[in-house]
Amino acid sequence: MTAVTAPLLQVRSVAKAFGGNRVLEDVSFQVEPGEIVGLLGPNGSGKSTLLNLVTGFERIDQGEVLFEGGRIDRLPAHRIVDRALGRTFQLPSMPTKMSVIEVAMAAATARHGFFDTLLGTRAAREAEERARVEADALLKEFLLTPVRDLPSSALSGGQKKLLGIVCALMGKPRLLMLDEPTAGVHPNLRNDIVQALQRLNRQGMTIVIVEHDMHFIREVCTRCIVLDRGHIVASCRPDELSSNERVLQAYLGGGRAATESEKVNA
Repeated sequence: MTAVTAPLLQVRSVAKAFGGNRVLEDVSFQVEPGEIVGLLGPNGSGKSTLLNLVTGFERIDQGEVLFEGGRIDRLPAHRIVDRALGRTFQLPSMPTKMSVIEVAMAAATARHGFFDTLLGTRAAREAEERARVEADALLKEFLLTPVRDLPSSALSGGQKKLLGIVCALMGKPRLLMLDEPTAGVHPNLRNDIVQALQRLNRQGMTIVIVEHDMHFIREVCTRCIVLDRGHIVASCRPDELSSNERVLQAYLGGGRAATESEKVNA
């Protein structure tokens, strides 16, 4: 018999409101190991809120979130990171007085113990050296070695996004969630991000991406989940987006038939 693999992430009947604004309503989906899933939807559809709920930066009002079969929706964000679920941010903010390599190494602190680091124990020194080796390898993989010793705040927007991915990977995640990794990124760096994510996925990384760039979604994702006004309206392959009526209505508001596929195909 073929072994059945349990979903890596399960979101069950999740709802969230801010005051009288119902942002998410009865949202349910799951992510299987090895997938690259695009989380799409027009502005205000609830994508970033959903990402924040899954990663512990907001508390759900109802429903539950399970990672590797265990509930995580009651955990603070740093405990969710400890469970091997990493994320990046749409507008990464970098420390002004830390170099790129220092930021990457700091992202591994939780793994080798904050207090040990402060006390300078032998174990902490050994862990620091391992973290330096890991950080250097990731900086090389994401083409950041030339800026390794520069202040992280001096990086371009695209380089900061790459460093954000490096920091998330320093936590050894089994699921990586990315918030608009190509927004405002130079086309050359965008291609680097595409190749890096494809490489990570080939190595076994499961990835969820909040993104507006349809070309990027088609290049990278194996499946798309589409939100509209707080509800999931589609779960399909990227090549099915332009023929899915509910997706077209979500992006065009039920608008013109003559141009209904333009935005989805843009």
